[in-house]
Amino acid sequence: MTGETGVSEEGRVSEEGGRVSDNDAMTRTAAVDERWAAFHRWGPYALLAVGTLVAWSAADAIGMTTGERRASGALIGAAVVLQLWWNRAARTRPGPSPAGTCYYAVRWAIGFALTWLNPLFAFYAVVGYFGAQYLLPRRLCRAGLFATAVTLAGSQSGGLPPNGVMGWVLFGAILTVNSMLVALFAHFAALEEARSRARVETIAELERTNAALQQALDENAALHAQLLVQAREAGVADERRRLAAEIHDTLAQGLTGIIAQLQVVAAAPDPALGREHLDRALALARHSLGEARRSVHNLSPVALAEDGLPDALKKTVTEWGARTGVQARFTVTGTAEHLHDEVAATLLRIAQEALSNTARHAAADRVGVTLSYMGDEVTLDIRDDGRGFDPLTARECGPGGGFGLDGMRARAERIAGSLTVEAEPGHGTAVSARVPLVRHDR
Repeated sequence: MTGETGVSEEGRVSEEGGRVSDNDAMTRTAAVDERWAAFHRWGPYALLAVGTLVAWSAADAIGMTTGERRASGALIGAAVVLQLWWNRAARTRPGPSPAGTCYYAVRWAIGFALTWLNPLFAFYAVVGYFGAQYLLPRRLCRAGLFATAVTLAGSQSGGLPPNGVMGWVLFGAILTVNSMLVALFAHFAALEEARSRARVETIAELERTNAALQQALDENAALHAQLLVQAREAGVADERRRLAAEIHDTLAQGLTGIIAQLQVVAAAPDPALGREHLDRALALARHSLGEARRSVHNLSPVALAEDGLPDALKKTVTEWGARTGVQARFTVTGTAEHLHDEVAATLLRIAQEALSNTARHAAADRVGVTLSYMGDEVTLDIRDDGRGFDPLTARECGPGGGFGLDGMRARAERIAGSLTVEAEPGHGTAVSARVPLVRHDR
């Protein structure tokens, strides 16, 4: 769960960083668009004013007649009216359109006429270089830029129409240079437009990715919550099974022993023998009480409180043999290791359950319990010479049980071990538990 949370936090940090970058890019793009919109709205007025001021200031020097002055004044008024109309119409006609084409053509015509009257009006005609791609269809864009280049070349070559052969040669040369510059700038504009489209597409893709990431994070959070609920429920169920198994392996067996001892007392004619069995019943009651307290607190069995597993198993086997009258023998093979508490407790509980089953069902004369340390494994074998049973057909628990072989197998598997049972009617039973050798934490 921690790893998932770590992955979810890293995803949120990456998402927020990407979102900030996207917002910055969109903000910068919007600011540039706003500046260009302001220029297209107010720039023609400013360029017309500059052109008018410069042209009329030099009108006497270039010899403008009164008629040319009046004609230029009318054209200036037409330019103002045209711009007023377009600023209103552009709000409802964004992008290339027939109206935009008409506006561009009329504006170019006014600029060309003013430049014909006075070359210094080219300050206004230069506006044709700006916004052609926004006003004209793609097929007309180069034609519009070339027309503007013609106007500016006429102004730069001394005025329109060119004067004499050299005037036309100069006009052609300047027009060629202007056309090359227009082509170069158009190429750069196309590259910038492509980059702008790529940025827009990238931003859109990042927004889709962020949306998908947010959805994945939401689903991950929901799954995380679901897993927490399932883990809590599984923990509750596992704790219930543990307590049920502990009660079965400790209290039930202890009470069974106490009942057996009291039955002997009730049937014994000898007071000394009855006293001996009463003492055993009292000892079993105290032992069962200690086991119950430790089971509630999920601690190790009482037998492991002071002794290691070999000594605890030896005492358990000896006491069980004395209580049942069955000849019981305990053996240790290999080099004894100080096992982890959970491993030791599991093997001891399996031994107790196996011996309890033997006492209840086997009618055995001899029982052998062997604890073997074998490298990275520990094996516990419990064998008896009792009546045996058929593992395929026999019930694994008695009327009051429920945690017989299944309980022992579950205990072994809980610590990555296994449990096998070999039995045959009339030939005894062998229970073998194999678990990993996990040493005690120091």
